[in-house]
Formats: sequence, C-alpha cells, structure tokens
Amino acid sequence: MLFSSVDEFVKAPRRAVTVFGMAGVGKTRLSNMLRANHWFHYSADYRIGTRYMGEFIIDNFKREAMKVPFLAQLLRTDSIYISSNITFNNLDPLSTYLGTPGNVDQGGLPLDEYQRRQEQHRVAEVAALCDVPYFIDRAKDLYGYDDFIADTGGSLIEVVDPSDPEDPVIKTLAAHTALVFIRGTGKDASELVKRFKKSPKPMYYPPEFLVEKWAEYKLINGILNDEDVDPAGFGAWGFEALLHDRLPRYEALASNFGYVVDASDLATARDGDEFVDLIAAAIEKRMR
Repeated sequence: MLFSSVDEFVKAPRRAVTVFGMAGVGKTRLSNMLRANHWFHYSADYRIGTRYMGEFIIDNFKREAMKVPFLAQLLRTDSIYISSNITFNNLDPLSTYLGTPGNVDQGGLPLDEYQRRQEQHRVAEVAALCDVPYFIDRAKDLYGYDDFIADTGGSLIEVVDPSDPEDPVIKTLAAHTALVFIRGTGKDASELVKRFKKSPKPMYYPPEFLVEKWAEYKLINGILNDEDVDPAGFGAWGFEALLHDRLPRYEALASNFGYVVDASDLATARDGDEFVDLIAAAIEKRMR
C-alpha cells in the first residue's frame, strides 16, 4: 500500500500498518504503545504460537511431563491440565519449542529435529501473515478499531521474495497495509546480539542458510560431531550471522513495497499521533 500523498494516509478514516525488522528493534514496544492509543495490535508471533503451533508446543510440554512417573499417571487419567501461557510480551513457549540445535545434554536439539520444527514454523508464519486482512476486518467489526498494526517477527523476510510483487505474502500485506521497515544502526545490531544472549527469541533460518552456517560454526570451532555443538554458542553466533544477512533484504523489501522509519526516531514516539507523523515523514521522503 503505497500512497500518492501524505494526506492519503494521515487523513484516512482507517489506517493499517505492518511493521517489520529484526527481532528486538522496537516493533513490539511500538505496538504496545499504539494499543494504549486505540490501535488494534496483531502479533504474528502470538498467532503462530497459539493458532498454528499451539498444539505442537503443548504436546512438547506433555512429552517432557510424561518422563516423570508422577505426572505421567495424572496425564493419562486427565487429572491435570497442561497449557501454554504465551502472551504478546512472553514468547518463551514458542522459543522453547523451536529450541536451538546442539548437544542434547546442554538443552539442544538434534539437527534433524530442529529442522523439522523450523519447517513447522515456516508454514505457520506464512499462514499468520496471510491472516492479516481477516484481522483488520475483525478488529473493526468486532471491537470498533479503525487503526491497525501488524507486529511481525524478524523472520518475515525469510518467507517472502522481497523483489516479487506476486509473492503471496507480500501481495496480501501490501494490498491491505502500509509496509514499514524499522531500521536499526550498527550499534543497534550489537545491542540486539547482547539482548539475544540474555533472552533468546524465536528464530527461523532459511534451510540452506542453516546448513551452511552449521557447517561453518563447526569448522571454526574445530567440532567434528553435531552432538558436540554448544547450543547457546551456536544460537548467539547464528543470530548475529542471520541479522547481517537479513538487513539488505529488509532494505530491498522497503525499497520495493514500503517505507523506512529509523529505530532511533521511533524510540522518541510517545503516542499514536507521533507515530502517524513518523509515517507521514517516511511517505514524504519516498515521494521525493
């Protein structure tokens, strides 16, 4: 959704925006702020973790519980109920299910199992992104929201072709929302890596990229066997490699189909009106 004038967005009776960028760059903080200013907040990760991967996540909880005889007996007799308490601001159940490949004794997953769960996430992410038009209508019809923000995961760029207007996800999002890239700096990238090490988020790797970086990590660290890989070490290293690989593709997506707002400017926005002003400035810049 590209605009022919600033007023076309600013004075629209209803607005819909999809924000994208690396995990941790400020998308969810923005969405929480806008929700307090009567914007409907659609979290793609929440939709993935509830609607499309909720059963996988809960079954994984149950699988672990079945290893404990006391809990196993209670589960078999339906005496206890296990659920996922995933929220917009707590995606730990999804992160835990996706896991990290590496030494099982250190909390890692065998590589083939990790790849299986990655594919589940890819399918779920495409479905969650294609649900955006339904939720735009639902937000208005059910709750009376005129303004809508879709808060997407950092891996949006992995399930689209940023140069193809016929890509089904891009076509859906661009037809119903303004695509806005939240762009960070090199300093932001370093801070994101630090934050990821403290609090990992759900990560999706393109299959070929994962295989390539897995082999590279083992070579750099002199590791011969998959089961000897430190999952925390690979997780942080892989996140940083993926971050740098994604940045030019985010730029390409914004250049072809959307707008750019710098994360430093976004951090100064205090309410919905100031966010609209930032988008207006981005529209004006693109028009120039």
